[in-house]
Amino acid sequence: MLLRADSTSPGTTASGHAPTLAASAQPELHDVQNEHDRRGIEIDEVGISSLRYPVTLDDGRLRHQGIAEATVSVRLQHDRRGTHMSRMVALVHDALRDFDPRAVGTLLKAGADSLDAPGLSLRLAMDVATEVTAPASGITSWAVHDVEFEMRWDEGDVLLATSVTCEVTSLCPCSKNISDYGAHNQRSQVTLTVTGQGDTPYPLSVSELIKLATSHSSAPVVPLVKRPDERVLTMQAYDNPVFVEDMAREVSAACRRRDLVHRVAVRNLESIHSHDALAVVNG
Repeated sequence: MLLRADSTSPGTTASGHAPTLAASAQPELHDVQNEHDRRGIEIDEVGISSLRYPVTLDDGRLRHQGIAEATVSVRLQHDRRGTHMSRMVALVHDALRDFDPRAVGTLLKAGADSLDAPGLSLRLAMDVATEVTAPASGITSWAVHDVEFEMRWDEGDVLLATSVTCEVTSLCPCSKNISDYGAHNQRSQVTLTVTGQGDTPYPLSVSELIKLATSHSSAPVVPLVKRPDERVLTMQAYDNPVFVEDMAREVSAACRRRDLVHRVAVRNLESIHSHDALAVVNG
């Protein structure tokens, strides 16, 4: 059958194309998540994890842009079948692209209201770089630290645990004591977590945490050094031997002087042993 140019066949528009969904009437979609659940079991945490998203951290002292990994979960009521996970992505998009830890209470309350949940947890992990200077040459380079924020809102109670993981150098006091010359040394990882709550969720900034975590080792780790710098750092470490226990205690003592709720975990990546050494202090 021949059709005239202005004729249409069933199921097509005048242009000859099938109508799109947007052009047709949208059906009302049933919200399955909002269905009533009869089992009567509350879920402690349900949500999304491993969401990678651009974030700008700005706490008044440090401003850093990067890609963060986010986890968002809620405490789900016993009579709710499911939660709204798309709203969790929207929360990250709207509230975390410019993230100020000092305002975490407002952020979490808005998120809990949006999700109609009695409890909300949010974890944000990202890398942060700080500039370091070589001790002899004065050359600058960048040290990268792991930073993590664990936030929780539970029926009005706000809790924020801020963690930094930094690298330092440690030299073994025992090795120095028993050797005719030299002593084994290695890189160490110091993880310092400080927890705030209520009206003071962020008692110590990321910059201050990094400084505190790296101030009680044998020597710093500096990415870019020249031979004069290497000489200074080697002798500095030799003059300041510390066990993994020493570093954990010293960092904890510094936190206690500030009345901070904290956790210190120090790991030596041992250079002459096939194992790591670990010390943890909760204060």
